[in-house]
Amino acid sequence: MTPPNQPLATYLDDPPSDGQTMRERRYYRAYGLTVASDVALPELEPAEPAAADILIAIGTIDMPKPSSEAATIFRFEPDRQYLAWHAVGSFLISNASRIDIEPAPGVDDALLAFPLLGPVMALLLHQRGLLVLHASAIAVAGRGAIFMGDKGAGKSTTASALIRAGHHLLTDDVVALHLARPDAPMIVPGFPQIKLAADAAAAISLGQAEVRPQVHPAIEKMQHRLHGAFSGGMAPATRIYVLERGAKAAVSALPGIAALPAIIKFSYVTRFGRAALSGDFAALHLRQCSAIANHVGVFRLEVPTGLDRIGEAVELIETDLAAQGLAAVRRQR
Repeated sequence: MTPPNQPLATYLDDPPSDGQTMRERRYYRAYGLTVASDVALPELEPAEPAAADILIAIGTIDMPKPSSEAATIFRFEPDRQYLAWHAVGSFLISNASRIDIEPAPGVDDALLAFPLLGPVMALLLHQRGLLVLHASAIAVAGRGAIFMGDKGAGKSTTASALIRAGHHLLTDDVVALHLARPDAPMIVPGFPQIKLAADAAAAISLGQAEVRPQVHPAIEKMQHRLHGAFSGGMAPATRIYVLERGAKAAVSALPGIAALPAIIKFSYVTRFGRAALSGDFAALHLRQCSAIANHVGVFRLEVPTGLDRIGEAVELIETDLAAQGLAAVRRQR
C-alpha cells in the first residue's frame, strides 16, 4: 500500500473545534516529517510554520468511549485507526496524515503526549509504509544500533549508557525504518527524548538533559529531553540487538530461523494483534520484517545484571560495531 505523502495544506487554516478555547497551532519536526499540532509537544524539535505532513487537532470524535471497566477501545480499518483510553482520551488516525484527539475530562497536554508519541504515532508511521519496532536506536560512528527486548531488558538503559559514552540518540521507544531499498534499511530519527526509570537515571548521568515532570503517578519512567547528543539524520540499520539479562556481557548471532520471529515479535503493530494488520498490511509487514532479517545482523546481547556493570555492554557493542564496519570495508575492496 502506497503511503500518502502530500502536504496537508487544506488543513492548515482549520480552526480548533473543541468548543472551548482557541489553541495555538505549533509546528515541529519528527521522523523526517513536519507536524502541525494543537497539542503542545515540547518533546519534539520546533519548526517554522509550513505545509504539514501530519496534523494533530483537538476536537470531538464521534466514536464510542471506553468505560472505567473496559478501559480501552481499539478499532482498525484500512484508512483509519481508533485508540481510546478511559483515563487519557480518544485518538483517531485518518489517511495516515491526521490525528484527531478528544481528551478525557481534566487531562492536560503532557498526559496526551504520552500515548500520542508512542502507540498513536507508531501506528501512523506504520500506515505511512514504515516498519516500526518497539525499540531504541543509537548512532555509533555512523552505524545504527537497534535495541529490542522484553520489558525490563534494559533497552533505554543501554541506549542511555551509549549516549553517556559519546554516541547519539536516533530514537527511543518507537524505531521507524525506511525501506525504500529493502537491502539497505535506514533508521529514521525520531526526537531528542529518552525515558528512564529512576534508578537508571541516577546511575547514568546524561549531562545536558532536562528531566521533565512526571506526567502521571502510574507512569514510572521519567522523560529526559536531550540538549545535544541527538542524531538528526538517518543512519543505516547495522545491528539489531535482542537484549537479555546474563552473568556477563556477551553477543552472539541469532540464526536466521530465530531472527525473523524476533523482529515480528518486537514490531510495534503486533502489540495490537491481527486486527491492526488489515487490508494489504499483513503481507507488506511480513515482507518488511523478512527484509530486515535478511539484510541486518540480528544478535542476542546479554547485559550483565546491575547498573554498575552497564559499561561492559557498552564496550562490547562498540567493539562489535567497529568489527562489523571493518568487515564491510574489506568486502568493498
